[in-house]
Amino acid sequence: MRKIMRDRNSNPAMAKSSFKLDHPLERRQAESTRIREKYPNRIPVIVEKAERSDVPDIDKKKYLVPANLTVGQFVYVVRKRIKLSAEKAIFVFVTNMLPPTASLMSAIYDEYKDEDGFLYMTYSGENTFGVRGDTVSVNSILNVNISSMH
Repeated sequence: MRKIMRDRNSNPAMAKSSFKLDHPLERRQAESTRIREKYPNRIPVIVEKAERSDVPDIDKKKYLVPANLTVGQFVYVVRKRIKLSAEKAIFVFVTNMLPPTASLMSAIYDEYKDEDGFLYMTYSGENTFGVRGDTVSVNSILNVNISSMH
């Protein structure tokens, strides 16, 4: 699996999940276990908006995602749920990291699922992880891809 871009500093925009604050650990664990037993080919995902993001709120936080869905396909689902226009950017993070869009949700789940059995994803209209050290900004990747197409 390709390396996920990471911010080396903690990011206040990615505060503790409100889902975690609203539901005790034991209840979340029981729910994710029940879901995984009933739907073994699906991934339980919690999606929440980053605290200071200017994109719309999502209408539901809990998703049961096919294991073979790519991150890019899931981002498309999020875009549709928040009714984000095509010209606006959206970034989806897992533990303050931007996963590669070609990665399968099952691979991201296997590597980054929470102790409660859910995969937590945060979305924002900005690339909130920044550039430090050996990481590459998403904007520079986009600029290279766009400029190389001319």
